[in-house]
Amino acid sequence: MATRKKRKSAPKKRRAGNARREFKRFPTPITSLTVFFQACDLAMKKDSVYWFRGHADASWTLTPSALRYRGAKQRNTALGLLADFKRYAEIKLPNPPSPDEELKWVQLARHYGLPTRLLDWTRNAAIALYFACQKASRSQGGDGTVYMLNPIDLNRAAAPKKPQIFDAHTDARLIASYLRLSGHTNSRGRKTIAINPVWNSERIMAQQGVFTLHGSKDFTLTFEQAPSIVFFTIPSENKEDLLQELERVGINEMSIFPEPEHMCHYLVWREKLDVLGVQ
Repeated sequence: MATRKKRKSAPKKRRAGNARREFKRFPTPITSLTVFFQACDLAMKKDSVYWFRGHADASWTLTPSALRYRGAKQRNTALGLLADFKRYAEIKLPNPPSPDEELKWVQLARHYGLPTRLLDWTRNAAIALYFACQKASRSQGGDGTVYMLNPIDLNRAAAPKKPQIFDAHTDARLIASYLRLSGHTNSRGRKTIAINPVWNSERIMAQQGVFTLHGSKDFTLTFEQAPSIVFFTIPSENKEDLLQELERVGINEMSIFPEPEHMCHYLVWREKLDVLGVQ
């Protein structure tokens, strides 16, 4: 008697939300500066370099501003604003970059609020914690997050033959090729890389700033690209106490934002006058 062959069932598609692994979460919530530094120390590997980024809202993703738009047309429009910035800003800047210093132009544009494909990080964990302790714009009472990234591990995935942090000068051609990318995704495109910037502003020096430069393969930094990332949860109810602790060790709005308007805002906050509605 002939037997009927069983039909192979097609593999079930995984839901998009479950298709990616999540970053490692440090189990202890950050309730004090001591707990934070102990947590960082436990999560670090000896003799490794780490960068940090703070989010006031734990729901925010690691996506640079120009690449957060859903449509490619909007992303391309955002990236194209750099040409307008160059034209308008050159007369306003005392020492504008030369036409071929693309990274300097992009950094300046980022500094003044223009969307770019750069994502800010810092070498200073306390500065990242300061940003994570701010009030989120949408949910005033939301938890914050501090991400910790090993930049060399990130670049090892993108460029296995050269596992190092890319430099604005010695790796200028590679960086320039990233800055020419459009707002379209490409499954075979370039992966995100970590770069040391040109420290061309007082703010970036004060914040010990560094960048991830996002390619076209995936605009958002994910576990697949950066499996070494660890994140720490900052409970909303501990934010104000943590800001007071940071103030006592010299980390505040005036120390990391050198512009006079931030000095004024800090002085109002220090005297607790902002609770009366001063912004």
